[in-house]
Amino acid sequence: MRERFWERFDLEELTDEEWEALCDGCGQCCLLKFQDEESGDLAVLNVACELLDIQSCRCSDYDNRFEKVPDCTQLTPERIDDFRWLPKSCAYRRVAEGRKLAAWHPLIAGGPERMHRKGISVRSFAVSQREVPEEELEEHIIAILPIDA
Repeated sequence: MRERFWERFDLEELTDEEWEALCDGCGQCCLLKFQDEESGDLAVLNVACELLDIQSCRCSDYDNRFEKVPDCTQLTPERIDDFRWLPKSCAYRRVAEGRKLAAWHPLIAGGPERMHRKGISVRSFAVSQREVPEEELEEHIIAILPIDA
């Protein structure tokens, strides 16, 4: 990877390896979400995709995630604007908005532990989708995000 690529190149110019390395590994994009059809608002749950390893906050089957989880969405530089729900802490969002990576980001801190200690990741509060019956999902809403239509 190129040195400090996130500061020197636009998202569209990153290699696949650099794009993947930019992910801070917080797991927030892997939390289940429901969108209200009328308002467009997004309900975020503390329930993580069944493939998310909550301890590491990484997908347990990244290469096959689209086959195993049809609703899994792929974030790409071209689609960054479609993901307005990404948290302000998200490295993809920060770079797209012209902001620097946070000091806790694994590329800056040398690994993910600082991010976990700061409480940025879902490690401390997420539960696996495997543990929550579908009829109880609404009880796990932790935020409602207004999304412009």
